[in-house]
Amino acid sequence: MNTLDLDKNPEDTRVVVAMSGGVDSSVVAGILKGQGYDVVGVTLQLYDHGAAVHRAGSCCAGQDIGDARRVAETLGIPHYVLDYEKRFREAVINPFAESYVAGETPVPCIACNQTVKFADLLKTARELGADALATGHYIRSRPNGAHRALYRPLDADKDQSYFLFATTQEQIDYLRFPLGDLPKAETRRLAAEMGLSVAEKAESQDICFVPQGKYSDIIARLRPEAARSGDIVHIDGRVLGTHDGIMHYTIGQRRGIGVAVGEPLYVVHLDAPTAKVVVGPRDALETHRLILRDVNWLGDGPVSDLPDEGFDCFAKVRSTRPPTPARAWHTGGALVVELLEGEAGVAPGQACVLYSSDEDNARVYGGGFIDRTERTDEAEHLLRALLDGRRTTASVNPA
Repeated sequence: MNTLDLDKNPEDTRVVVAMSGGVDSSVVAGILKGQGYDVVGVTLQLYDHGAAVHRAGSCCAGQDIGDARRVAETLGIPHYVLDYEKRFREAVINPFAESYVAGETPVPCIACNQTVKFADLLKTARELGADALATGHYIRSRPNGAHRALYRPLDADKDQSYFLFATTQEQIDYLRFPLGDLPKAETRRLAAEMGLSVAEKAESQDICFVPQGKYSDIIARLRPEAARSGDIVHIDGRVLGTHDGIMHYTIGQRRGIGVAVGEPLYVVHLDAPTAKVVVGPRDALETHRLILRDVNWLGDGPVSDLPDEGFDCFAKVRSTRPPTPARAWHTGGALVVELLEGEAGVAPGQACVLYSSDEDNARVYGGGFIDRTERTDEAEHLLRALLDGRRTTASVNPA
């Protein structure tokens, strides 16, 4: 039986497996090999792994390449390593730095899936004569008419649908995700049963090229001119202090702001043109409306056919948060999303992904990148007045 919904016998079906060197993709290769498919493992070298070869928690670095090779040897499948460093730098790392300099909070894993993994690698898989490209992502896909649709996985704690919303319909039709119906504990059990050396390997970090999560170090190296100092300004107009570059801040940040005025302060806005870091109380973070750009729609029919009055759905604005009730509509070439319960600390550059429900089998409708956000009327009024220069500011001494 062909478990990949392909009209061929498994032994006549070639599947390229994207092997990162972790337990998930290794088990995918093992499952498909055990089911009789013609499996070919491919590992991408994405960045200069010399410095990262011994760094725990890295992805696609030297140790991971070696682990993938050993798994392929254990399973008895061919394995290839492809040098995608230049492409990864151009398509992922450089845009990541540009986005941070612009005051946004980018999600490079989405860009990596959009470009390197599901465009370039998919093309390579086709060149190898593969009938499908399989990965270790925790997400489900099922036939939907003449195409396939994406759904949240069984294991909600490992749900990776947020990172895959930008996958095109053509790519979805070619991709397969064998782990969508498995909990992570079962994946590890299968790895041990297969005798794979990575069975107990630690999880990789989300952003593989950022050591210890220090985004500013990467940006300072790539864009040294971006470290432009500016004012730290309260949303009410008070200048509280100065900073060494907006790249050191993110929306919703509470600690390490560098000023204190006797009340909890959060970063509520980063204004790249004026190099202002705007701070304020927590309620100034409350976001109710999002305007999305670069929309990838995976629902039935084009996004322009959505009803003018909008439709009910569930929205996810962070990979670690569950989907929450929302209403969305398409207008003026943009997708507008109303968050019915509000959300704190939503930043431009992040993704907003829409679902049919908040259940583990919800369909992924697609989504887009947040171009701008709208807060409460009071917070929007204060922020606009501040940035438009309509309010006189007063300086206070930072603590």
